[in-house]
Amino acid sequence: MPLTLRNKIGLALAGLLAISDVLSIVNPTPDGKEGPPFAVLVLSFVLGVVTLAAIVPAWRTGSRTALRVVAGTRILSALMSIPAFFVDIPPGLRALAAAGFAVTVVCVVLVLAPAGRRALVTD
Repeated sequence: MPLTLRNKIGLALAGLLAISDVLSIVNPTPDGKEGPPFAVLVLSFVLGVVTLAAIVPAWRTGSRTALRVVAGTRILSALMSIPAFFVDIPPGLRALAAAGFAVTVVCVVLVLAPAGRRALVTD
């Protein structure tokens, strides 16, 4: 099935989130500083790479499987940010985690949005 504009916007958001995940490993949290552990950064990196790899066939062919992989990897990435709401971290980091979570929800809804049905025209 062809992608809708909603699906393409969702894939673009997923791509931006995935690039953010991939780049997060470049600047790991120094010892003694607040931030995600290195293992979380590695998992984010892997999820970002899988997302980017799935976006290509999703965009080119409209593959529902690829769209589901994109949505699944974004959901897993968002779930890894949940601990940020329960530990003592600076408010700025918590707000960044909340914004990322909200953008992910919007992204997944758009990626998985079905194609709209056209109304039947009768004479």
